Parts: sequence; structure tokens; C-alpha cells
Amino acid sequence: MTDDSLVLASVDGAVATLTLNRPKALNALSPQLMDELIEALTHLDDDRAVRAIILTGGPQVFAAGADIKAMATASPMEMVTRRTIARWARIRDVRKPIIAAVSGYALGGGCELAMMCDIIMASETAQFGQPEINIGIIPGAGGTQRLTRAIGPYRAMQMVLTGEMLSAHDAYAFGLVTRVCPVEALLSEARRLAETIATRPPLAVQLAKQAVRFAAETTVREGLEIELRNFYLLFDTADQKEGMAAFIEKRKATFTGE
Repeated sequence: MTDDSLVLASVDGAVATLTLNRPKALNALSPQLMDELIEALTHLDDDRAVRAIILTGGPQVFAAGADIKAMATASPMEMVTRRTIARWARIRDVRKPIIAAVSGYALGGGCELAMMCDIIMASETAQFGQPEINIGIIPGAGGTQRLTRAIGPYRAMQMVLTGEMLSAHDAYAFGLVTRVCPVEALLSEARRLAETIATRPPLAVQLAKQAVRFAAETTVREGLEIELRNFYLLFDTADQKEGMAAFIEKRKATFTGE
């Protein structure tokens, strides 16, 4: 990828970092940017050397929303046939954990993109919101659903119906983000977490992510079935044998992802 790319990628050890790169448009999520992001995530998901992914928009803004100019005059059928939002579902299929590192605005589609990640960390400047109501629509990429599950129906209802933003500290208090830190420390803290996850057995991490996702998005009964299935499957991995042997032998385990 070049500096002209709308998504910049770097890999350091087992951790990859993707940076949205449309600063003049506040990282508005144009179809081209989303296509590049999905392509980058798919490539990293297939790279066995990468075990965790950080997604950021840089120190100024995460993403201030969808590209309104690209949809302002569209008809319902045009929106359906473009599959602009439908393509976002491919992000959910990424097996490796994605950490959103959010500074500045994460609004509309930007908030929805952050919530599609597995962990959200925020700097003190972060602001989250679903302001679609102000332009005559509602969230369409999961905002009404994921925000409700993250912060509860009453707070989510107020945000969706008013377009009001949530500060980083309120987002932490309400359970939307896992940590708030200074802007200059955000990426290093996200990387520290990613590196910790990268030391864990990769297959167990991926199946654990899937099970937690089911807990958030389905019924308890369905989630329990997935959890138990994934629990059993891991007994067929070399990492399970190594992890348990290391525990018994009181030594540090070496996980290979097999």
C-alpha cells in the first residue's frame, strides 16, 4: 500500500495496524475506503504470522461517518443494489481479534465500524454518536443493535433519537469502551493489548472470539451451544496439548497456532 491508499497497513511482529487515511474528509467511509479496508482485513486474516489487528483513524479522528455525498440522491433500490453496507458484513467474518483505537469523532458509520471490532479503546478526545436522525435516516450498519447491547436500550434510544454524542469517559462508564487514555498513549496501549493477545494460542483466540460474538448477537441457548462446540474442538489442537502440558510441567507454553 502507498501513502495514497485510503487504508494504510503496517505489520510489526504478530500485530498489524490499519489506519484509515482520508483525513481531509475526516475519514468519511466512502465505498472505496471500505473496499480497501475489507481487502486489507481479509489479507491479514489469511496471514498466519498476524495474530491481532489494530484499527485506527489516527490521532485526530477515527471516522466522522459515512460519505453522505455518495448516498444523498440514492433511491432505496440503488442502496440495495450498491450493497455498500451489506459488504460490511465481511468485517464480521474476520477470525482474528480487531482492536479499535479511537481518537476524535467516531460518528454514524464510524461508530458502527468501531462497534464491529472486538475491543474498543479510546483516547480522551474520543466522541461516539449515531447522528443519522439529523439527516433524516437511522443507523443502517448495526448502530441501533450493537449500541443497544453495549450501553442498554434507554441510553441507546436517547442517542439514536437525538443524535447526541457520548464522551470517551461516558463511553467507558457505560461499557462501550474498555479503556480511556491520553491521545499520545492510545496506540502504544492498544499495541500492548494486541501483543498480549498475540501470545495466546491463535486457534483458541479465534474460537473464543466467535463464542463471545454469539453471546452478544444471539440467544443464550445458541451461544452456549457454540461455546461448547468450540471448547471440544480445541482438544484437537497442538496448542491445547502444549498449553496443558506446560501448565502441568510449570513452564511457559509455546503456541504455534496448530
